[in-house]
Amino acid sequence: MYRINRIKINGFRRLLHLDLAVQPFMVLIGSNGVGKTSFLDALSVLSASASGNLNNMLSRFGGIANLLTRGKSDELSFLLDMAVPGHSPLEYELQLNPRGTGYTIAGESLTQQRPGYSDPFRHIDSSDGDIRYYEMDERRLVRPDWEHSPLETSLSQVPKMFRQPEELRRVLSTATQYHVLDVGPRAPVKMPQPMKPAALPGPDGADLVPYLYSLREGERERFEVIIDSLKAAFPDFEELNFPPVAAGMLAMTWKDKKFNKPIYMNELSEGTLRFLWLISLLQSPNLSTITMIDEPEVSLHPELLSLLADSMREAAQRTQLVVATHSDRLIRFLQPEEVVVMDVDEEGCATAVRADEMDLDEWLKDYSLDEVWRMGRMGGRP
Repeated sequence: MYRINRIKINGFRRLLHLDLAVQPFMVLIGSNGVGKTSFLDALSVLSASASGNLNNMLSRFGGIANLLTRGKSDELSFLLDMAVPGHSPLEYELQLNPRGTGYTIAGESLTQQRPGYSDPFRHIDSSDGDIRYYEMDERRLVRPDWEHSPLETSLSQVPKMFRQPEELRRVLSTATQYHVLDVGPRAPVKMPQPMKPAALPGPDGADLVPYLYSLREGERERFEVIIDSLKAAFPDFEELNFPPVAAGMLAMTWKDKKFNKPIYMNELSEGTLRFLWLISLLQSPNLSTITMIDEPEVSLHPELLSLLADSMREAAQRTQLVVATHSDRLIRFLQPEEVVVMDVDEEGCATAVRADEMDLDEWLKDYSLDEVWRMGRMGGRP
């Protein structure tokens, strides 16, 4: 499986110099303001850079100047390497510099070590508008003969070269970040939804109903796992149904043992809706290669977090799952190798240390992981 091995982030908010190995299932813990969400946002910027949406993404953040580490950095850079089955890892480097009110792509390279060669093979080698990519027929680095946008990366614009670089583009471009689900009175997750093919429930739950209906009809085993998870979490739950409410529109109802009439989505509690959405998301057979979830514990009863942790662990067999939380309740159900503790140093910049690299063995003989964290033995506390 193609997976990101390591990522280095320099100059992104508090992430002045962060170098982190990326695990299949990785939970970032720490108090507010230590860089957890910034790490997810940095991955989202990389994803946008691979899909040709870098300019739009930076605009959403208010421009590159709003992302640079205040007073400590005048450039933003990323370096990551990706495991390639049967080959050496791919290494991708991207440097962005502010220019006026905008930015410039100061440097970009995609390299890979090859057997028998001391220097890495260069798939892409670009800097300040001088774009070069490896051309298969000519067997050398050449400049593009098409219009090349200076605000988007070469990775997103060069034609399909070798299978491995294409996989890096696919892995990065499909990375998806999920924030806390909106469950307000008019939230999409509470409304009837169009009957259409849906591979995922959507970041805002707008496709939850057609997605679950599609699973029930075509991926019955996965649908039953979701039902079993709901029964484990809510003992009075019986089943989900999908009554049509208008031409081409479906509602979804929740059958409870204690009530004769079904409960509609807009009548469910915040925690119930969010748990249903999360469990449904994690069971999707169409998860992107990288999935990011910010604060999944919001509104969830502590007893639901054990089920959620198990579902995350299972999903991590199909996606690289990166979760950000400051909840000690969730940490109780995790293993040290799944946890990265984030904190800030004396200069206010983010640090990240894997929990299994800390000397915690003696403490874990007598205390659970969340208790060790609350006692301040792992850092990442206010």
